[in-house]
Amino acid sequence: MAERGETDRTGGRAPPPPIGAPPPPIGAPPTERSAPPALPGARNVSALGREAAAMAEAGAAGAGAAVALVERGAGRGADPGELVALAQQVQKADEFIRANACNRLTVIAEQIRYLQEQARKVLDEANRDADLHHVACNIVKKPGNIYYLYRRESGQRYFSILSPKEWGTNCPHEFLGAYKLQHDMSWTSSENTEKRDAEISILDKLLSQQAVLPQCTEPNFQGLTK
Repeated sequence: MAERGETDRTGGRAPPPPIGAPPPPIGAPPTERSAPPALPGARNVSALGREAAAMAEAGAAGAGAAVALVERGAGRGADPGELVALAQQVQKADEFIRANACNRLTVIAEQIRYLQEQARKVLDEANRDADLHHVACNIVKKPGNIYYLYRRESGQRYFSILSPKEWGTNCPHEFLGAYKLQHDMSWTSSENTEKRDAEISILDKLLSQQAVLPQCTEPNFQGLTK
């Protein structure tokens, strides 16, 4: 019965004695089995508990330091009037920025329309000058002279150095207009000849007075207010 009880407590039979060892005396208590070796990596539960407690204390200390860095009173409730004023300020800033952008875009759009009109004018004048240079003419055209454009009954156009006044009542063909040949080989109609000559005269004076424009690092509004 004693051997059976020992077997029940240990969960199995007692190990047999080594070969050659004397048998245990009768009535001696059975030998206790040694505790199984600890598994590798196994840790004591109490040690884990102490480490967890230490980590919790360290986390609490860090949280306290982080809270100390926050400005005191930051969590207090804001005045509703201040919130409304801030929202109005942001809205007003957006409106001003939008208005400024619209104004600048309006100026750019006007400049684009002006440049488009100037480009159209340049192209029209270039086409007209090229067309006039292809008009029939029996003389060599010289810059600075005025030539008179006529059209025959057949539809052919030609240049002549005789004006309608010089022809008098004997003008044989329809008079279309008078054009002055400029030194850049462009044509100027008779109604714009004086204006064009005045512009060329101003440019000639400017070029004769100074070959290079003066250097100016600041805005110069001279001549605009006089």
